[in-house]
Order: sequence, then structure tokens, then C-alpha cells
Amino acid sequence: MLFIELEKLYKNLNRRKFVHPDPLEFLYLYPNQKDREIVGLVASSLAYGNVKQILKSVKKVLDLISPNPFDFIRFSNPENWRSLFQDFKHRFAVGDDVVSLFLGMRGLLKKYSSVENAFKSHLKTGDENIIPVLSGFVGEMNQLSKNDLGHLIPTPDKGSACKRLMLFLRWMIRNDEVDLGGWDIPSSYLLIPLDSHMHYISKGLGFTSRKSADMKTVIQITEVFKKILPDDPVKYDFALTRLGIRDELSRDDFINQVTGLTSRENGIIK
Repeated sequence: MLFIELEKLYKNLNRRKFVHPDPLEFLYLYPNQKDREIVGLVASSLAYGNVKQILKSVKKVLDLISPNPFDFIRFSNPENWRSLFQDFKHRFAVGDDVVSLFLGMRGLLKKYSSVENAFKSHLKTGDENIIPVLSGFVGEMNQLSKNDLGHLIPTPDKGSACKRLMLFLRWMIRNDEVDLGGWDIPSSYLLIPLDSHMHYISKGLGFTSRKSADMKTVIQITEVFKKILPDDPVKYDFALTRLGIRDELSRDDFINQVTGLTSRENGIIK
């Protein structure tokens, strides 16, 4: 029953025409994979707060580093970056945070030639998911930027759900009408990008009863999806999170449709 309903939802909502408003839409503007990696890191790092402001902030950064973001990060003079981004502000992030992010990216590109290669350098045989890789990847970026990228690129070491990094990886690894893919890493490694919409739906479906949207909850929810699709546990992420955005079907309607239950207490289906 659940698999059938999820597949139906995926077929109906996992479409590019439903992406806007979502920072993922910026990746469609860059056909070059190395440019797209940079765009993806920028777009995902700033994907917190009001979606209109997110799109505005991402566009502001990309306008300054386009048409070739890879070349800008790899070959332009970092000494000019602080003045270029001095007026930038997105909630807690200011221009200096963007510069630190770019310095970390530049270090990776100089060492590995691409973000993908940098990420894969931390992938070890026997890893069951992406968490150990994330720890190494973020740690190296912090070291290369000579700063703690903190709220832009959090580390799972402190229990963070790392929702924005999980989004970035979904965009880079999965390939369908919505996610562009391109990275040679199995989708089975991916973990759910846990936002308030996914947390609410997962609690309603009985995937978790945890109140904290942290890494433990991410793993718990992902394990349920792995029982449904071991090789692609985040396949339904985009479609499910549209339920909190679009009008075709509400989150509660979907939950009740799947569970056949309508009794609700404290936001959790009973």
C-alpha cells in the first residue's frame, strides 16, 4: 500500500515544472558539471529561511560569479572577494561567510580538480551511508578555508541533520526529471534531507516518533525508506515535500490516505 501510494505521488509530483520555488532550479542553468557543483554548494548552503529570500540571495551570489562559477572560484583573485561580497547578507550569513565558503571550495579544486573528487576521496569501503564522508569532507573544507563554515556547511559530528548538505548530495547523485545527478556515487549512500515538512510527514506515517529533527532521526527515517527502496532511499523526498508547498494534496490528506486513520494527537497519527 505505502509503496503504491509513494510511487503514485512520485509520478504526479516529481516533475521539473513543480520545482519552482526551490534553489535547485539554479542548477538547471549550468550545463557544465563543474560549474553545477559550485552552484549546488552555493544554493544548498543558503537554503534556509524564507524561500523568496533564499532565491534572491542565491541569485545575487551567482550573478557575481557567473557565467563560469568554476573558473571564478579556481582562477580569480581571492583578495578581491571581500570587497565584491561586502554588501551581501542572508539571515545569519554575511559576505565574509561567502568568502570563507569560496576559499574552502578553492582549496578543494586546487587539490582534487572537482568537488566530486574531493568528496569521493573521503569515501571508504564499508561505509554504510554518507555520514563518515560528510565528516571528512566538511572537516577538510573548514581546514582549507581556515574558518568554521558552521551554519553554511554544518558537520554531522555534532548531531546536525545536515539537511542542506543532504539536499546538495541528492541533487548531485540522483538522476531523474528533477535531480540532475552526474556524480559516480551510489544513491544507496544517501540520507533523507530532513526539514519540517519531511519530519511531519514521517511522524504521521509512523517512520519515527522522535521530536528532534537531528541526525538520529534522519537515520531512523532513511532506514524505513531503505526497506522500500534499498538502492534509492531518498527517491520520494522531492515529491513528499511538495505536499507542504502545493495545493493538489495536503500532508494530512496523504497521511490519512496511506494509513486510513484520522485520529490525531499532538500532530502524530494514532
